[in-house]
Amino acid sequence: MPVQRIAVLAFFLSLTLLYPARAPAQSNGIEWVPVARATLVEKVRLDGSVEAVQESTVSAQTAGTIMELPFDVDDQVEQGALIARLEDTEQRSRLRQAEGNREEAEASLLDARQQFERIESLYRQDVASRSDFDEARNRLDGARARFVRAEAAVAEAREELDYTRVEAPYSGVVTARHVEVGESVRPGQPLLSGFSLDELRVVAGVPQRYVEHAQDASRLTVSLDDGRTLPVARITVFPFADAESHSFRIRLYLEERTDGIAPGMLVRVDLAADERETLWIPAESLLQRGELRAVFVRGEQGRPRLRQVRVGVRESDRLEILSGLDVDDAVAARPNALFERAEGAIESGSGDTR
Repeated sequence: MPVQRIAVLAFFLSLTLLYPARAPAQSNGIEWVPVARATLVEKVRLDGSVEAVQESTVSAQTAGTIMELPFDVDDQVEQGALIARLEDTEQRSRLRQAEGNREEAEASLLDARQQFERIESLYRQDVASRSDFDEARNRLDGARARFVRAEAAVAEAREELDYTRVEAPYSGVVTARHVEVGESVRPGQPLLSGFSLDELRVVAGVPQRYVEHAQDASRLTVSLDDGRTLPVARITVFPFADAESHSFRIRLYLEERTDGIAPGMLVRVDLAADERETLWIPAESLLQRGELRAVFVRGEQGRPRLRQVRVGVRESDRLEILSGLDVDDAVAARPNALFERAEGAIESGSGDTR
């Protein structure tokens, strides 16, 4: 007979000696816990990355030399603050020239209007000819068009001058400075990059089998390393899957700004997926010896019986039982104590036979 089988038989024999049939369960001092039936919500754990909703790079809108850069990387910037200033001599010169051209166009328009009014009066009196009237009207239309173009040139020159002062589009943090004071820049050249901390979101990938559950924001929670959970206000599920991972990209928008969370951080995303009815026992009721996973079940007349079980997931201080138990069973709350007493009985019995 194998040694393992002898040990098992001796073990059950010791239990019989320790807990005879005539003794009720309560007298043995064993605390029995009924097997519970409850709903298990399968949670899928995903890795998420925090990113800012507002994240951008500010570029130059006009050409010039950088004269001032008040902020550096990691600096906090308020919305509307000056973040870069370009040399504006050329832009101011263009503005003065455009304003001078507008004044000339305005004077020409005034003269053309007066001439037209005079010719129109003479034409009504049949003193001026039709050709004189048409010529005066054409001159007025031309002067009016030149004035409109001159005003547009002034607006464009003023806009170019405004572009020499670059302001922060929103409050945030500077993440990169692409130029230095004294450098010449051209339109479209990046100046500074940054993001806002006012609104953050988490990006994660959901396996395709769970993407249907991810449509409901109430099924998703974001957890930090310190144990805090962040509620999700709304989500966006991308309508296509990644060709390599076959997962769908989702964006989880957080309800409010939270201290201690910043773009680039890794967080845990829990998705409540399938639900099923299952059996539960206290985690401390499980006896583990090597590969053995078993519990002491209350048998006839309160005697404990060792029964092997198959364990599922663990939630806090309870274990899911996949097989080996029924809802009518009761298990010992502290199986290790029983096991130690049984081992002691075996050792005592072995000493008596020598």
